[in-house]
Amino acid sequence: MCEEHQSGIGRRAVLLTGAAAALTLGGVSFASAAGRGEQETRTVRGTLPPGAPDFVYVPVDVPDGVREIRVAYTYDRPSVPAGTAGNALDVGIFDERGTEPGGEGFRGWSGGARTEFFLRADDATPGYLPGPVREGTWHIALGPYTVAPQGLSYEITVTLTYGEPGETVRPVYPPERAKGRGRAWYRGDCHLHSWHSDGRRTPAGIAALARAAGLDFINSSEHNTHSAHAHWADTAGDDLLVLLGEEVTTRNGHVVALGTDPGTFVDWRYRARDDRFGRFARRVRDAGGLVVPAHPHATCIGCNWKFGFGEADAVEVWNGPWTPDDEVALADWDGMLVASVRGGQGGRDGRGGRGWIPAMGSSDAHRDPDVVGHPQTVVLADELSRRAVLEGIRAGRSYVAESARVSVAFTASGGRGEHAGVGERLGVDRDTPVTVRLEARGAPRCTVRLVTDQGVLHTSAPLPVSGSGVVEWRTTPAYAAYVRAELRHETAAGPLPGTPAALTNPIFLGRR
Repeated sequence: MCEEHQSGIGRRAVLLTGAAAALTLGGVSFASAAGRGEQETRTVRGTLPPGAPDFVYVPVDVPDGVREIRVAYTYDRPSVPAGTAGNALDVGIFDERGTEPGGEGFRGWSGGARTEFFLRADDATPGYLPGPVREGTWHIALGPYTVAPQGLSYEITVTLTYGEPGETVRPVYPPERAKGRGRAWYRGDCHLHSWHSDGRRTPAGIAALARAAGLDFINSSEHNTHSAHAHWADTAGDDLLVLLGEEVTTRNGHVVALGTDPGTFVDWRYRARDDRFGRFARRVRDAGGLVVPAHPHATCIGCNWKFGFGEADAVEVWNGPWTPDDEVALADWDGMLVASVRGGQGGRDGRGGRGWIPAMGSSDAHRDPDVVGHPQTVVLADELSRRAVLEGIRAGRSYVAESARVSVAFTASGGRGEHAGVGERLGVDRDTPVTVRLEARGAPRCTVRLVTDQGVLHTSAPLPVSGSGVVEWRTTPAYAAYVRAELRHETAAGPLPGTPAALTNPIFLGRR
């Protein structure tokens, strides 16, 4: 339980049990509505012990006539032994509609990025949703991300300003289609953060960097909030499609909700053992989006993916600058490809999806010097629209490139004119000779590795310094059930491959 000290009227702490245990602390009450423009302030203090629940709620009784609610918080950061996590405390808020999973009462989350926030009808701190401050019991949500051995002491100050509520802002969202853009390869960065979560860039600043990086589309993916959705309309255009989503940041891994309906919120308050992820994955798909586990082998606390890949529509195997984590993610993904072809799942699976999971990559850029568009996913789509781009990603008609300078054409053909591209199947007999061809641009001195379910079966000589070249390899479906390509930079020494310039999704060989 928690030790509580507070000014104002409080309740006893109540332990809530269930799949996602939480703690409700003593609350804060305010007097009846004061005069217009007047303010009231209350402060609550407490200490959370090591092993505290993932989420702690502080009730705030809000009277009628409130124009604005403002919350500020601090917590202590004592010294801890080497190798021990110190204190880190996240914050957000739910309104009078409650804190039940699904987020009907959700009004904002800033994690550990801010020390204060406000909400009113016409405006709110980035990360929070504007709207009326209605009478009822609100809840400040605390997320003790890590707690030091000494415990975590916090102080929360709540200020209410009374008066007319003001006019509620009606959100305006970016268009879902860029005009005049037909079937082509489109470049996008689907994992980005602005100041609506823990990034430092504005949506306008990100859009400018995306255009400079040669991108055609981006996806809004703030941590555990959709507040940015209504702030992208002015940045979009026929040269830049803006998709809307969220990075659902749980304690057991992060997942990008990619291209959801405007205003869609996806809850994050569960762990793998709670058996709730399937419900929220369906929430993403019901809202027209894709479920994309992000940086699945990242080593930061809570980042490693533990929900399995049964609900994934794609997986992020390349996140920002290439690291050993990405190398492990790539190998893990390749293992899933092997399992899919050996299990006879090269086609559709039981729930109407593929039996294999496409790979993609994004920058996860937050602030300088993070590079927007490094890497980027290059998608073959019928047009530059939300529907077409998501369809291309879902089908695996895509590859990942380190920048707009790198482009790849990757095909397989049979002897009678049969032809297949990335993410497709070349339907020929097992012993039919197949020619795999890769054309590359913008990859000077890179080697091409052709990877199959049997491993790396062909490594080319380095491409010329011009960066352009063609690599061909001949095989049969009996020898290789699929083939995918890696363009790797030269490595300084040793047997390890260099960092990638590009990674493709597979071409499957043979009849189903």
